[in-house]
Amino acid sequence: MKRREGRGRARGLLRRRAGLIAFLAVVGPGIIAASADNDAQGITTYSLVGARTGYGLLWLLIPAGIALVVTQEIGARIGMTTGKGLGALIRERFGVRPAATAMLLLLLANLGTTAAEFAGIAASLEILGVSRYISVPVAAILVTVLVARGTFKRIERVFLALSAFYIAYVVSGLLAHPEWGKALDGFVTPSLSLTPTVLLVAVGMVGTTVTPWGQFFIQAYVVDKSLGPDDLRYERADVFMGTVMTAVVMFFIILATAATVFTRGGSIVDAKDAAVALEPLAGRLAEKLFALGLLNASFLAAGVLPLSTSYAVCEAFGFEFGLDEGVRSAPVFYGVFAFAILFGAGVVLLPGISLVPILFLSAVVNGVLLAPILVYLYVLANDPNLMGEYRNGRLANTLTIATIVMLVVLTLVLVGVGIASV
Repeated sequence: MKRREGRGRARGLLRRRAGLIAFLAVVGPGIIAASADNDAQGITTYSLVGARTGYGLLWLLIPAGIALVVTQEIGARIGMTTGKGLGALIRERFGVRPAATAMLLLLLANLGTTAAEFAGIAASLEILGVSRYISVPVAAILVTVLVARGTFKRIERVFLALSAFYIAYVVSGLLAHPEWGKALDGFVTPSLSLTPTVLLVAVGMVGTTVTPWGQFFIQAYVVDKSLGPDDLRYERADVFMGTVMTAVVMFFIILATAATVFTRGGSIVDAKDAAVALEPLAGRLAEKLFALGLLNASFLAAGVLPLSTSYAVCEAFGFEFGLDEGVRSAPVFYGVFAFAILFGAGVVLLPGISLVPILFLSAVVNGVLLAPILVYLYVLANDPNLMGEYRNGRLANTLTIATIVMLVVLTLVLVGVGIASV
């Protein structure tokens, strides 16, 4: 009897170890895609939420998290089932013209957002005393060399390592000594002032979480990683973990700025201002950690955003792509990537240029593109010929439709309020 129990425990241990090994082999796409959502624009938005509304909008973390996990899971599932990225499927299912239009809009939006990432790199290192004319070219070179010279596994390890450095925001949030009771009230007592300023940051908080480029990236990335339907349960766990990590980062950024800037009646314009504002109230360590978090987030997104652009363009028009492909065998893939890097870094280095119009334009383009992309996802996920047994069920469809409606309404409000405030 004891011998049989011992063999049973041994088999159970082996199964758990095998499951852990399988999960570690799959993990990556969900965490990287969600972490890259916490980019320079996102961190600025979350900082503004805390600085202007305190703890009052923390409840929005819940719908933002649901929207992210639903859309990312669908994108990953479609890619793993079909072995094709979103760009390729849009061309095959809806035609060349919709694919070309989507690619043009995606390129415009991603170029503007890539410029924002390099602006984040410049701003974070300026706090540490490094000129942007040094930091931006060095960062551009490092990102380009990493992608052009690295293998898929090496690049993924770097991206995952960068995703772990978001712990800096957790520490800076704790150093700010937040009022935990008020933070809890922000979750359990939803409120939303209809003033333009509050409405703008509230919509931006959700709108920066689910993005068109994020959908293209995760679907193409699981294809590039050669994940299939057998890996689906592990990838779902990966997507869920990425969403939780993103929500935690959002929470502590809002916490840090609410406990300092909002409580003391200060004001900020961007994430750099938020980092500087922490120093007299939460200490120099909090300021430096916040700045390092911004640097890490901007560097990660400066690699992922151009990569999502390259994936999408090459899939849509049938060019060779993949991180394990050499530059000679996939020239368009690496060419689009290099162009995006060059554009983003170059814009930030132009003397006297204002990024505000570029960022607003990219936000508007993302808003215009988001609705059809989510509709494409819904149609593709429900196509029985394409998805077979992995097509959406009733619950998935309900959550998808609710997410589409919420994001479209929020995007329209964001664009409308933004235009009215210009």
